[in-house]
This record gives sequence, structure tokens and C-alpha cells, in this order.
Amino acid sequence: MKKLLTLSMLFAATALFAQEGSKLSISGSVDAYYQTYITAPDNEGQSFGTAFAGQSGFALGMGNIIASYEGEKVGAVLDLVTGPRGAGATFNTDIVDGIVNQAYVYWNVSESTTLTMGRWNTFLGYEVIAPAANFNYSCSYLFSNGPFSHMGLKADFALSDDFSLMLAITNPWDTNDISMTGEYALGAQLGAYGQFLNLYYDSGEHGGLGFEIDYTGGFDLSEAFYLGINAAYNDNDGSGFYGAALYPQIATSDAFSVGLRGEYFGLHGDANPDEESVLALTLTGSYTLENLIIKPEIRLDSWSDAMPYVDNDGVATDNLAAFTLAAIYSF
Repeated sequence: MKKLLTLSMLFAATALFAQEGSKLSISGSVDAYYQTYITAPDNEGQSFGTAFAGQSGFALGMGNIIASYEGEKVGAVLDLVTGPRGAGATFNTDIVDGIVNQAYVYWNVSESTTLTMGRWNTFLGYEVIAPAANFNYSCSYLFSNGPFSHMGLKADFALSDDFSLMLAITNPWDTNDISMTGEYALGAQLGAYGQFLNLYYDSGEHGGLGFEIDYTGGFDLSEAFYLGINAAYNDNDGSGFYGAALYPQIATSDAFSVGLRGEYFGLHGDANPDEESVLALTLTGSYTLENLIIKPEIRLDSWSDAMPYVDNDGVATDNLAAFTLAAIYSF
């Protein structure tokens, strides 16, 4: 009954705002997928080791609903998410109850300056949490090993039509609610002509990330061909990760596109004394029917020396392949 009353109040408030001509908007997405492993049995708990989409058979991704209100100079965004993907993104073990993915307020101080306080999804990396905004359904190693969200204060500056700057002070890595250590992290992003150089730093202690530098960008090589790029280096007291990924995508029609994610990822220092690395190739199709996106995907990960998987005969192997079919609806 309590949940029904809460929902009723939410809908009533939404209707009231709409009647008063406010700038309240509601959006979101729902996704689910089917996954089967080509080179391994589905009942052995195999996974690529990257974030999300780690189940075999039919599985739920996530559902989220975003309420945003835009005033003349100020506004707020509340992004609620549920499902395994949402739980993984917010480090919440309960996949049933609602989870706050993003919740922030902002102030447009001037036409070129905006201040934001609260929790927002990370500015690092090519990919994001919500699958509707990614071309590939599964996630990269670079995205999976970096931060997902930040809790703090940031300032965005539009330096010109082609240049931008963002500065942030936040709680340490993925500390989404409060920081019990008395430490803070610093972030910065410089944008130029659609290319972004991202910087992040915390002390690296108490499970922190340390230092990460990240480049994210892309180029329209023709009307139908786009090339996305992501490269990053992380160091935490001599250990960390590094890698690069290319995202070539070609549109064969208004409704269908095909893209490849080719990623090289490795660990360095004490985190990887044997200097193991992985080459991950992901081929994804994307068919759009109104607001529904169907994504068939084939992925193959191959490690240089490690043998983290088992094959169909139960023998340790260095590679894993899977077929995934995802359905994503956005509204």
C-alpha cells in the first residue's frame, strides 16, 4: 500500500506540473537479452569479466526512468534504475528495489557556465551505463575498470562553440553516497571539436582508483561511416591498467547499422606480474523499429597467456566466444 500511495503521489505531481506548463520531462529505457556461449557450456558460470550482461540464457538488463525539470536558470534530474545492470552500476546487491543511478541539481550561472551538485554518471570513457546509448550491448574492459559514477560538485564551461572545460571535486572512486575517509577526488575534462581528454585523481587508498588519463572521441569519415576511439592509462602506486579500443560503425540503411569494437586491454605492475593482456572483438548489429532496438552480437575474447575459461570439453582455455541477442526500448 505504501508503494501504491507513493506512485500515486508521483503521478499526481507529474500531472500537476504538466498542467502548469512546466518543463518537466520523463524518459527512460528497458532492456533484456538472451546469451549463449559458443566455446563453453552455459551452465559453468562463464563470463567475460567485464561489467553487465554476464548471464547465460534469458536475462534482464535494467529498467530506468529519468525525471528532469528545467527552470529558467536551475533544474534537477532524478534517474531511478532497477535490474542487474543497475545494481552492478551502483554497487547495490538488491536488484529488486529502486536504485538511484543519478540525482543532481544544476544552476546555469551564465550562458557559458553551469554548476552541478549531486551524483552523475562518469565523464570517463566511450561507453555509458544505459545500453540504449551504446552501440555494443556488452561492455569494454576500459569502461568496466574505470569509475561508473561520481558524487560531488562540478563546473562546466563552454569556452567557445568548439571548446569546453569541466572541473570537478568529488568523493573518491564510486563512493556514491558519503565518504568516510575524509578524502576527495579531482576530475577534469577538456573538449575540442568533439574530442575529449579526461583526467581523474584520488589517493588510491581505501580501494581508490588512483590516477587515470582517458581520451574519448570519434570522427565521421563519411555520411555512413563513423569511427569511435577510446584509450586510457591508469596507475595506482605502480599498478593499474591500460588499453585502447576502436569502434568502426557503418550504417547500411536508416534502420540498420553494423559495428565492431576491437579492444586491447592489459594490466601492469603488481596487478599483472606476468604481463597478461586480452584482445576482445565484438561484432554488433543494430536494427531500429520505432523506439525498439534489436542488437544481435558476437563476441570473442582471447588472452595472451592466462587461461581463465573452460571449453566445451571442460578444459582450461584462453578464449571465450558468445552470441547475444538484446532488445532495448527507449521512451
